[in-house]
Amino acid sequence: MNERTHSSTEQFDVLIIGSGAAGLSLALTLPDRLQVGILSKERPLEGSTYYAQGGVAAVLDDYDSIDAHIADTLRAGDGLCQEPAVRFVVERSREIVEWLVSLGVQFDTRVSASGRSEFHLTQEGGHSHRRVIHAADATGKEISEQLYSAATAKPNISFLTDTIALDIITTNQLGLGSKTVCGIYALNQANQSVTTIASPSVVLATGGASKVYLYTSNPDTASGDGIAMAWRAGCRVANMEFNQFHPTCLYHPLAKSFLISEALRGEGAILRLPNGEAFMSRFDERAELASRDIVARAIDFEMKRLGCDHVLLDISHRPAEDVKRHFPTIYQRCLSFGIDITTTPIPIVPAAHYTCGGIMTDLAGRTDVNGLYAVGESTYTGLHGANRMASNSLLECLVFARAAAEEIASSARPGTTFLDIPSWDASQVTSSEEDVLIAHNWDELRRLMWNYVGIVRSDARLIRAQRRVKLLQREIDEHYQRHFVTRDLIELRNLAQVADLIIASALRRKESRGLHYTTDYPETMNEAIDTILAPTNYA
Repeated sequence: MNERTHSSTEQFDVLIIGSGAAGLSLALTLPDRLQVGILSKERPLEGSTYYAQGGVAAVLDDYDSIDAHIADTLRAGDGLCQEPAVRFVVERSREIVEWLVSLGVQFDTRVSASGRSEFHLTQEGGHSHRRVIHAADATGKEISEQLYSAATAKPNISFLTDTIALDIITTNQLGLGSKTVCGIYALNQANQSVTTIASPSVVLATGGASKVYLYTSNPDTASGDGIAMAWRAGCRVANMEFNQFHPTCLYHPLAKSFLISEALRGEGAILRLPNGEAFMSRFDERAELASRDIVARAIDFEMKRLGCDHVLLDISHRPAEDVKRHFPTIYQRCLSFGIDITTTPIPIVPAAHYTCGGIMTDLAGRTDVNGLYAVGESTYTGLHGANRMASNSLLECLVFARAAAEEIASSARPGTTFLDIPSWDASQVTSSEEDVLIAHNWDELRRLMWNYVGIVRSDARLIRAQRRVKLLQREIDEHYQRHFVTRDLIELRNLAQVADLIIASALRRKESRGLHYTTDYPETMNEAIDTILAPTNYA
């Protein structure tokens, strides 16, 4: 018998999987009477929030309005936004900003013409007004650090680092009837043991799934864990075909994944072909300020037309000191690669950036499993529709996290009797001596998704991708059943599941809309319908 079975059990009133803006803000909103565990698979600040550059979209200016922000979001979503969800989020934007300021978040300010200090607001693609509040070009870092500092000061919040969730445990899995969450299994990466974490309220704040693509702006944590776990637990997912490709990521052999913020185009940066020609006005009257899907497809079209491997983003015509002041992180990072953005255009390519679909929730973050909540990028809330508007994502994280916290607080009771959950059984598995298979499958999955399920799609490409992903899933499941779990295996299993959901959703959509463009159905249908998938254990 193998001795790597681990039987210890931890217990929390609320367990949050993920330590980005959604997870941390939810924890901070919960009452002190509840014992809260925050699980993160790396250091607590390692996630997409930390690397977010742009800012938080919010109505803070007298020239702006709630209705204008709603209208812009609806337009970007190309008919698939749910207006009640959009209004729910936008109406709470000022409150969210005030809360962040109260925690110590330092947003950029300027002196107005009247001599008073006010927030410096920038404009990004799809927005009709300057409404993006930011901390230079490292807004996510500033928010993350302040949220983390506040969370570590609260004695009722515990962090479980270097721990990756394996699967959600529900009562029906234990033969106890109704589909109610009772905890999770998780891998402690420090000692490679699987532990049981019991909780009557589990929150998925795990981020998106952009790591399913070969090129992504996201950190390695974006492996779709929450979406895959929720699906296996019996939750529906929606609109998984809408994968946002950020138009401008740094193209350099040493730059693994570095985003060039939307805000550069908001401040006047121009997209140019390698010969210096500006081209966006040929694709949209808004030129560089068109929504991300239009800009990404335009770049993809020009790269394919010319056979080039990148285009250029040029802000060198702007005053150098302004560029350095507004974009210090981007300036320094590009400079480290020998690119002075005040004098030289930036080589850029599109890269997978944001998962617009995900786990279906209501406005309180509730999923199809009792006691299981989901917030942030792992979710479908109805806010983003067929395309997310820039800087609405951090806002969504914070609004829905606080809404879910209020819902959990209204029903959660400390000292709940925890169910007796069986320990993880690893007695029938062995160590793998063929980890090269995992590495190969990783590479194959991400390449085929990039080549066949990317910015431009076709049924032929999708069907080919689907066949190969199904085969990969069988190979992965066989390996999973026979060998000890590792982080690479867990993430590969999850990403293969997410890839299958993306492809299935894309095949169902017989039109081009928003982020989903197919050469077989280039027109947009009159009626906008969500793509909803249900697992076999949904009912």
